[in-house]
Amino acid sequence: MGHTIAQKTKLLARVRRITGQCQAIERALESEVGCSETLQRIAAARGALNSLMAEVLEEHVHAHVLDGASASARHSAATELVDVVRAYLK
Repeated sequence: MGHTIAQKTKLLARVRRITGQCQAIERALESEVGCSETLQRIAAARGALNSLMAEVLEEHVHAHVLDGASASARHSAATELVDVVRAYLK
C-alpha cells in the first residue's frame, strides 16, 4: 500500500497513541487499579484500534478496489479485504 508521507506520519502517530494506551492498560494491571478504570482504558484502546482499521480499510478500498489497475487487480484487492474483515471480526 503506498501511503503519502502525510498519511504515513498520521498513521504512525495513531499507532504510537495506541501503544501508549496499551502501556497504560499494562500499568493499570500492574498497579491493581480498579476494574472500571482498567475496562475504560481497554475500551479506549479498542476504539482507537477500530478507528485505525477503518482508516486503513478506507484507503485500501479507494486505492485498490475502486481504482485498481485492472479488473483482476480490483477483484484480488476485494478478496483480500473480505478476508481481513472476516479475520478482524472473529
